[in-house]
Amino acid sequence: MTEAEQNMLVLGLTGSIGMGKSTTAKLFRDEGIPVFDADAAVHDLYAGAAVPQIGKRFPSAVKNGVVDRAMLAQSVIGKAEALADLEKIIHPLVRSAELDFIQHHRDCGSKIILLDIPLLFESRGDALCDKIVVVTAPADVQRERVLARDGMTLEKYNGLLARQMSDADKRAKADFIVFTDKGIEDARQQVRKVLQNLNA
Repeated sequence: MTEAEQNMLVLGLTGSIGMGKSTTAKLFRDEGIPVFDADAAVHDLYAGAAVPQIGKRFPSAVKNGVVDRAMLAQSVIGKAEALADLEKIIHPLVRSAELDFIQHHRDCGSKIILLDIPLLFESRGDALCDKIVVVTAPADVQRERVLARDGMTLEKYNGLLARQMSDADKRAKADFIVFTDKGIEDARQQVRKVLQNLNA
């Protein structure tokens, strides 16, 4: 292993629903940082590697050889055992994709990469990371953003929050915090400061 490969820094990015994590991941990408998008990886799995296992456990959720996300959601929402079964299928496949991404960029000699993982702490993905960035915003801003989404209800919102580690607990575990309630340019400057700190 070359010195460049050994010195690659793996940055983990997380944040509760509605905090602006996806936008922040794009800001890192804009700065030239390779980003692994866990949500995109799940989308790919629902059209490929995860289909046979999901079809076996949730037959009604597979249509025309791909997972129907709406049907799958109906099968697991409010059902702890079903949700646990789904996570047992998905989490190892996503972890494998994460490890492939990390190895690829080690081989390429990348200096910093970013793992964008919504449930970073809950899935123990933080074990793969050297430093953690948590994206946050005030609770009223978070609530307003999430409830503005199509099909979102207060019940769904509260259910999603219940599955996630609290914002305060995430911030307590962070090496860096990016606040997203002052607009995108303010967040961009915070991202640049994180990278300057890491490159110092």
